[in-house]
Amino acid sequence: MRIADTKETVVMALDTLRANKLRSGLTILGIVIGVMTVIIISSVINGLNSSVSGLVESLGTNVIWVFRFPVIGVRPTTEMLTRKQLTYEDAMAMKELPHVVAVTPGLQYRDKSGVEGTVAVKYGAKIMEGTTLEGDTASVKDVYELNLKDGRFFNESDVERAANVVVLGIDTADGLFGATNPVGEEVAIAGMTFTVVGVMEKQKQAFGGGKNPEDNKAFFPVTTFHKIHPEILDYWISLKFDDQKNKTLVQDELEELLRRRRKVKNEAADNFAIFGTDSLTRLWTTITGGLFLLLFALSSVALLVGGVGVMNIMLVSVTERTREIGVRKAIGASKQTILAQFTLEAITLCAVGGVIGVLIGSAIALVLHLFFPSMLSALWVALAFGCSCGIGLLFGIYPAWKAANLNPIEALRYE
Repeated sequence: MRIADTKETVVMALDTLRANKLRSGLTILGIVIGVMTVIIISSVINGLNSSVSGLVESLGTNVIWVFRFPVIGVRPTTEMLTRKQLTYEDAMAMKELPHVVAVTPGLQYRDKSGVEGTVAVKYGAKIMEGTTLEGDTASVKDVYELNLKDGRFFNESDVERAANVVVLGIDTADGLFGATNPVGEEVAIAGMTFTVVGVMEKQKQAFGGGKNPEDNKAFFPVTTFHKIHPEILDYWISLKFDDQKNKTLVQDELEELLRRRRKVKNEAADNFAIFGTDSLTRLWTTITGGLFLLLFALSSVALLVGGVGVMNIMLVSVTERTREIGVRKAIGASKQTILAQFTLEAITLCAVGGVIGVLIGSAIALVLHLFFPSMLSALWVALAFGCSCGIGLLFGIYPAWKAANLNPIEALRYE
């Protein structure tokens, strides 16, 4: 088909849309919904992927966690829950391994229901609810490269003396002190008094807005934490190594060390778990795989419904324009020309629905960005629009074929 004919066909298709606004609007509604769904869900997934990547990066790609059972993407069994706890001495032994830069054994307070952050921190008449208590060594700032907004982090001397010092999360400090610098002030926690030596910077979070639980924390030297909750001895050990290329070697050395220290028999499986930030990435990849299947299912149904509507409207169009088709064939139009004309009309109809779906979906994605991680992707926008045009091609072929194979004499007689 010549360029002039193509232009004329597109203009005719748009004229048909304008002449039958309601019918055309209902016809392309499925296309609009399908494209809009692709744009919205892909934007949310892209935004969440970016947030998770930022969180993993903030935790450090050279960080390994050791605990008595795996906690990421695994439901612990009864055997796992009854395993012997890791000890402070286990963590100190890990410091002697080659390629290990820093190690910190951490403890957290949880209430009887297992929910973090049920402690109140008091300063005068002000109370900050839901604060999580965490005990660490001074090495935690090196493992996680923690940054402070004010003051300092506790040091080895504070750990050795079990000093009554605390570093507050930024939300905890703001809730208690407002614009006042809390460094040097005293807060009451669990009936004891602690001197604030530092305030953390705002921590990254993976999902959405709202308050980040990581910003409502109170960090103590691990020995000081023992004074508050001596019953808690379930250590979570965080380890930082020197280079990503040594990760496998470090994990093998850790496994050998812990099997020896925990007296695991040669034929027995490990009674501990070693995992890293890549576990978070794998878990998120699994989740997003499900979301993409949902995206495919929802958009496919809407696009197929839209495609059937387009095919029906094109069949009606062929019937209404039978006389026109006969005249065109009588003056020399070939089957290929008629086929191309009606196929292009179907594609144009779906492309209009695709453009409307892209515009509405993009607008919704931009609004969602104000409340939730959302990031438009040019690739998905192009893919969604391409799918809408593909639906026009797929479902427009049969009506176009029917138009191309009309008998000119019968067509001219048709009224």
